Amino acid sequence: MLVRPWSPADLGRPTDGTWADVAFGLGELYEHEGDLEQAADWYRRAAEAGRADAALRLGAVLGRMADAGPAADSAEELLAEATRWLSGAHDATTPDAIELITDMLNRQLRRAARRGLEPAHAG
Repeated sequence: MLVRPWSPADLGRPTDGTWADVAFGLGELYEHEGDLEQAADWYRRAAEAGRADAALRLGAVLGRMADAGPAADSAEELLAEATRWLSGAHDATTPDAIELITDMLNRQLRRAARRGLEPAHAG
C-alpha cells in the first residue's frame, strides 16, 4: 500500500468502515486542523490496529512535533518513537517510507550535532 501526501480533499473519502480506518480518518482530521498531539494519538491507534499507512503518518507527525517541541528530552523521545514506527511499518520499503525514515534519521543527526556544539555546564 503506497502512502501518498494527505490533502484536504481526502477528508470524508469512503472507507471500508473498520476501526483502523475510522482512527486513521480522525488522525487526518486532527493533522489537517494542526492538532498534532491528537493526530498522533489517533494515528497511533490506527497503527496499533494494523494499518500500515497510519504507522508512516504517525512517524511523520511525531517528527514534526519533535521539531516544534521546546524540551530536548521530549524531542528525543518523540524522534525515537517516530523511528520505531517508521522502521517497523509494513510498507517500510516504499519510496515514501524510505523518504520519511531518511528524514527522521537526519533530524536525529542534527539534534546530536547540536548537542555536541552546546557548551558543557560546569557543576
